[in-house]
Amino acid sequence: MSLRWTDSLEIALDLIELHPEVEPTQIRFTELREWVLALERFDDDPAHCGERILEAIQLAWIAEMD
Repeated sequence: MSLRWTDSLEIALDLIELHPEVEPTQIRFTELREWVLALERFDDDPAHCGERILEAIQLAWIAEMD
């Protein structure tokens, strides 16, 4: 199953698995974007990413860490 920018929860779960030591509130959006683009299952246009999308991914990551 491929991931798109709108799959914020699934992206967050993959990032938790790959970066368990990372505190999601401390990550910069530029770094978050690069990590998402590097996900094996990710298949979406990099140009379709904006701050709101990255914020949604970050919030999903934070929620899953609690």
